[in-house]
Amino acid sequence: MKFSALVAILADELEEMAIKIAKDAGAEGVTILSARGIGAIEKKIFFGLTHEGSQSVLVFVLERKLSVAVLKRLAKDLELSKHSNGVVFTLPLEHIAGIDPMQIQRFEQRIKDEL
Repeated sequence: MKFSALVAILADELEEMAIKIAKDAGAEGVTILSARGIGAIEKKIFFGLTHEGSQSVLVFVLERKLSVAVLKRLAKDLELSKHSNGVVFTLPLEHIAGIDPMQIQRFEQRIKDEL
């Protein structure tokens, strides 16, 4: 079974919605990190300081085919191509340890159901 890491870097206010969308699309667990970023266009200037806003980094470890489906759903439902609210991408995982065996069984069952 092949796995991918799906990474979503989003505005903080989209975090809960993104997790719900991903779970509805079949994702289960997520690691959430807080972040700051500097975009190509500066956002707000207050007393000479630029404030870009807080961001959330969501990291999902998913079966490769599922990661593509979740990515497409996040991009569509969060309208990422229309607004610069964030970015979503996948990375292939070559070596992995520590995945819950029950999660692997659910991935396998989902694949069997699609066949």
